[in-house]
Amino acid sequence: MPNVPIITQNDGTKIPAIGLGTYTSLGGDCERSVRDAIDAGYRHIDTAYFYENEEEVGRAIRDKITEGVIKREDIYVVTKLWCHFHDPEKVEYACRKSLKNFGLDYVDLYLMHWPYGYVHRGDNEMFPTKANGDVELSDVDYVDTWKAMEKLVGLGLTKSIGVSNFNSQQLKRLLSNCTIKPIHNQIECHPGLNQKKLIALCKELDLIVTAYCPLGRPDPAKKTPSYLFDPKVQEIGKKYNKSAAQVVLRYLIENGVVPIPKTVTKHRLAENIDVFDFKLSAEDHKHMDTYNTGERLIPMDHALKSIHYPFNIEY
Repeated sequence: MPNVPIITQNDGTKIPAIGLGTYTSLGGDCERSVRDAIDAGYRHIDTAYFYENEEEVGRAIRDKITEGVIKREDIYVVTKLWCHFHDPEKVEYACRKSLKNFGLDYVDLYLMHWPYGYVHRGDNEMFPTKANGDVELSDVDYVDTWKAMEKLVGLGLTKSIGVSNFNSQQLKRLLSNCTIKPIHNQIECHPGLNQKKLIALCKELDLIVTAYCPLGRPDPAKKTPSYLFDPKVQEIGKKYNKSAAQVVLRYLIENGVVPIPKTVTKHRLAENIDVFDFKLSAEDHKHMDTYNTGERLIPMDHALKSIHYPFNIEY
């Protein structure tokens, strides 16, 4: 089983240096992939209320605990507060709802999924829309949402709290207005959007960065993203007896992030976690840097009108 490094976060908690992403992983596929991931050595599972798979993730984890493969304290479970629960009055309710979905007493990390909020039109109405089809944004300040999240730690509902998709200004503002410091910023990060400036800032602020979409949502039919199908990256991989995907994940890890690749395929689960026995050269890094276009896979354009939209500045 791969020897995955463990990272100590600013509140003393520890997180494995790679995890399993579960976005778009649903039903039986999700449950099976989480079981397979645990069997393959994964001890960090990432999901969100928005993904609508917390029940499946929880069932797989509980089954592996029952089988004696893991204890609860062996597995690092991350979930996220969705945008329509940003009203401080709804934060504890939302967290408890996620815990009920999981069938667990606590999560290890609870993240604010986005810095902006939506109005609440029902727990399952993830994108509440106006008559004209626009998503109905709320004007709740993420600082107020954060203050409600801080209470969850005292209640024992989550060990730690953090954010996702926050830009440099939002992080600094939150840090100057919080009682409990976030431990984490989860962001889109892959060779096409390598986020080096934001990663450097997070390091300076003592925040761990998790990379979602680390492989850039591969599409073999279209041979995208280019860095996964480029003969040069495959050539780099051959040098270390690794695949292009393993090269990409290693590049991100060496840039200082915790990648959470998503797959439901057993052999890819094993491949993605097997990235801690080689190191890329400076020349390899230089080549991987050439793919950085800054283009986002998930721009969330519908929230452009929010004063808390995070992608209006460089990082």
